[in-house]
Amino acid sequence: MTTRNLDALFHPGAIALVGASSRPGTIGAVTARNLFEAGFDGPILSVNPKERAIRSALNYHSVGDLPIQVDLAVLTGPPETLPQTIADLGAKGCRAAVLLASSPGSADAALRQRMLDAARPNLMRLLGPSCLGFISTGPRINASYAHLMPRKGDVAFLSQSAALATAVLDWAEGRGVGFSHVASLGDKADIDFGDLLDHLAMDSATRAIVLYVESITDARKFMSAGRIAARAKPVIVIKAGRSAAGAQAAVSHTGRLAGADAVYDAAFRRAGMLRVYDLRELFEAVTTLASGIRLNGERLAILTNSGGAGVLATDALEQTPGRLAELAPETFAKLDRVLPNGWSRTNPVALAADAPPKRYADGVTALLEDPGSDAVLVLNCPTALTDSAEAADAVVEALAQRPRAPVLTCWLGNQAAANARRHLAARRLPTYDTPDEAVRAFGHLVSYQRNQTMLMETPPARSFDEPDRDKAKQVVDAVIGAGRSVLTEVEAKAVLAAYDIPVVETRTAASPAEAADLAAAFGGPVALKILSDDIIHKSEAGGVRLDLRTPAQVEEAAELMLAAVRERMPQARLEGFTVQRMVRRQRAVELIAGIANDETFGPVVLFGEGGTAVEVIADRAVALPPLNGRLAREMMERTRIYRRLVGYRDRPAADLDAVATTLVKISELMGDLPQIGELDINPLLVDENGVIALDARIVVHPSASRGTERFAIKPFPTILSRHIVLSDGQEVLLRPIRPEDEPALGDMVRRSDPRDVRMRFLGSLKDFPHLMAARLSQIDYDREMALVTVAETGEILGVVRIIADPDNEAAEYAIMVRSDMKGRGLGYRLMNEILDYAQERGLARIFGDVLRENLPMLHLAQDLGFKVRPGGDDPTVVRVDLNLADRIHTVTSAGDAS
Repeated sequence: MTTRNLDALFHPGAIALVGASSRPGTIGAVTARNLFEAGFDGPILSVNPKERAIRSALNYHSVGDLPIQVDLAVLTGPPETLPQTIADLGAKGCRAAVLLASSPGSADAALRQRMLDAARPNLMRLLGPSCLGFISTGPRINASYAHLMPRKGDVAFLSQSAALATAVLDWAEGRGVGFSHVASLGDKADIDFGDLLDHLAMDSATRAIVLYVESITDARKFMSAGRIAARAKPVIVIKAGRSAAGAQAAVSHTGRLAGADAVYDAAFRRAGMLRVYDLRELFEAVTTLASGIRLNGERLAILTNSGGAGVLATDALEQTPGRLAELAPETFAKLDRVLPNGWSRTNPVALAADAPPKRYADGVTALLEDPGSDAVLVLNCPTALTDSAEAADAVVEALAQRPRAPVLTCWLGNQAAANARRHLAARRLPTYDTPDEAVRAFGHLVSYQRNQTMLMETPPARSFDEPDRDKAKQVVDAVIGAGRSVLTEVEAKAVLAAYDIPVVETRTAASPAEAADLAAAFGGPVALKILSDDIIHKSEAGGVRLDLRTPAQVEEAAELMLAAVRERMPQARLEGFTVQRMVRRQRAVELIAGIANDETFGPVVLFGEGGTAVEVIADRAVALPPLNGRLAREMMERTRIYRRLVGYRDRPAADLDAVATTLVKISELMGDLPQIGELDINPLLVDENGVIALDARIVVHPSASRGTERFAIKPFPTILSRHIVLSDGQEVLLRPIRPEDEPALGDMVRRSDPRDVRMRFLGSLKDFPHLMAARLSQIDYDREMALVTVAETGEILGVVRIIADPDNEAAEYAIMVRSDMKGRGLGYRLMNEILDYAQERGLARIFGDVLRENLPMLHLAQDLGFKVRPGGDDPTVVRVDLNLADRIHTVTSAGDAS
């Protein structure tokens, strides 16, 4: 369940308070005061079996006595009374309840389930239990026991902690920060972050969303809702429990390195959210992002009347993802004309302490026009020579014709700067108390811009063929069938090779003599390693010898290795040795790449610096699958080792595309083989000539899940890809759309008749901009589906899509066939394919809006069983609607429409 009946929480017609009280100091009394005094313009009815009146309003002794239907109920009673109260309210038509009572706790899971069971027959939504309550400033609802009613604003605050919610309300009141809604989620028995993000994404009263997160319950719902919300407005999150230990029981390096907080960080980044780390920073970020400023880059120009303040800002910039702008010669020329001789002639641009207001205006104007600058920070230190407020007014006036110009301000001081800050804030110019706060705000803008770009950036086209999935599955199934959980090195490399990940040839030997024979067959220096399921890190056990040049050396080394390993690990079962050719790459870098499993978000991909000291170095980045080439590169860029990979001095750059491709293949591998719990490639050697895996370890277990069910983000559904034949005999590939299809999608639109384009988009479309194309090609497969037909040339011939509501009940469809492909049965086939998919997914209804003049589409819809209904306010549009339970599937070809 997601947004269903949440309107009863945000916009109730009537509210009931069950457990209201007149006894001072009780939750029932405080909540009654808040509800009655907030100003809600609908009925508020109190329920208490022992009271005659609450706050001079008639009280009712039971839910059954309520004279009218209430949409929202607030419950303050003891936990054991909740299930029956919820059932009684549901029977009276109540659709949402806020549970302020204490949680039944983990010791009484049955009681919690009884609450959910009581709510289910009437689809009643529950917020809590153990929550502070719910506040909505627009309709003046204060269904909480908070100590104050926040002022009205446009920021929604969702908190898992009741105590922290009250602290934030108090903090915000003292700083004049207002809220649109405040929701305390408590134990999240029903309503969770995903539900509220889905609702708030479409809420016109909310310009930014703030989350205080302790844990996520449904990762896939959170990621789907979070990505939708973050596309619409800034979402800022603070996560508690950053020090949580990683998977201590993990067998692999990857599992130990992928700590829980790193995975949460990766999830927030992937969803397009901005993560902050303390409450002060949280509201700085809200102020900054809610201002509407958006950046095109990460370069900052600084204008200041104090050289010292400029140095502080420059130092602070080193700790952010931003960098100092290099000013263009034409900018220096402009500044020479408006600044006195002897100005700093560098960035930061230092004005004299006696700089008049006009100098600020001229300086900020010149810096905003600089082609190498993406934002300007204006700093002012109070002096007895000029008026700080007049300097602020000059900046405001200079920006009067530049709404949402990328300008941040910092007026230092207290009494002297107070008026200036008020003037700046009144014009919605972000202003900060200190240079480091201002620079940190710039860093927030840069990070947010990066995350948003990553959310919408078109990845490069796939440059590799489909893997041999059957071969990899056979290896894994054989290991599980033998009762083992760890693949041998040879088996692990066979799985990698099936996905075309380069591996060094490796063979197994049962004895030292056999190892010597293999070395002779290789005919050159070899590496010798112990073979044992019980030994995780072979080098620590004395189980690795390198650069052995003769068979005799190999045999001797094997004998010594057996003795050393038996002494250090006497309980280990030894199966023999692996022998592999020594790989000599003088300038190669050792990397680690692999798979770990997170309890909340499922499988994750890890990348970083490899080698024997991998856990000591701990240079790694974590990302949620599925990956594409762009996401893989971004992941690599977040590590320290990346600086070496791009080349330096006489070292050429490594083959970064080969590394990124390997990460993408690993991402696909874990989707195809849910039995894989952990995977290490360490070391993965890379230089300018490509990559090669020297060692690999894979941990498997029997899996009841199907493929990608455990993924937090549903990946490309390969199972839906197949070839189909059109009515004219042409064979085309039918598959789900990929993010990298954006160019081909744009080409299809450009090659279509303008009238057909207008029919598809319900209006003229002169251009097909990147953001629109990205939104149509980068879909959430958990909420949407778009099927494309692709010719052998790679051209997209037609596309059909559905977008489901968060409750997965109804979906809107759209279809377009390239103009020159009409009349070949393609449109009819696409509609049947998407309707088949919708039925298999469990959707109940499909609908679409069609222009009245689009008669071919209307005829096609009617042939497929759609009913035609009025389209609402627009007389040129009608709505077609199909109840999938009534659908009769037909395979006869018909004329196409788009």
